[in-house]
Amino acid sequence: MKILLIGAGGTIGKAIDKELSPRHEIVRIGRTSGDFHVDISDSASIRKLFEQTGKFDALICAAGNVTFAPLAEMTEDSFALGLKDKLMGQVNLLLIGREFANDGASFTFTTGVLSHDPIRSGACAALVNGALDSFVRAAAIELPRGLRVNSISPNVLVEAMDKYAPYFRGFKPVPAVDVALAYAKSVEGLQTGQTFHI
Repeated sequence: MKILLIGAGGTIGKAIDKELSPRHEIVRIGRTSGDFHVDISDSASIRKLFEQTGKFDALICAAGNVTFAPLAEMTEDSFALGLKDKLMGQVNLLLIGREFANDGASFTFTTGVLSHDPIRSGACAALVNGALDSFVRAAAIELPRGLRVNSISPNVLVEAMDKYAPYFRGFKPVPAVDVALAYAKSVEGLQTGQTFHI
């Protein structure tokens, strides 16, 4: 398969690349690194990406930004980053990408544990992750041509605990290599409309 991997340079992206590249053609995409560049918060940038990469069999997005801050400090503008980047960025990858997807192609998006197990300062992430998981369930029942869509909801990563441990006390971190298996299941399997919790 020809797989577009957005966020290929990140911790999860590198693990996905290592898992899938022995079996598939991986097109590595990042905001500033990789074979191609995209700003997922900009639909024009997304369309330009697909015009450059052409038809594909699977798209994985392991990228997306949100604001982490105490709710008492959050304003409408504070939520804008997550809504425009991680939420609508991934929604637009499907809306625009379906024009370039081969029959039977899959879309795999990234959400996270905070949609169902929130932490302090994580309201924006919880909102965006929950919305994406709901979008995946709803979009799956309407996609034509055998197109599929799933989301991956990982717990905090082992590799990120040096930075995030104070926010995730009591959580059992997961290694990126285990998270990558869920992306392989989404891409190489048959399920659609699912959120895989890792």
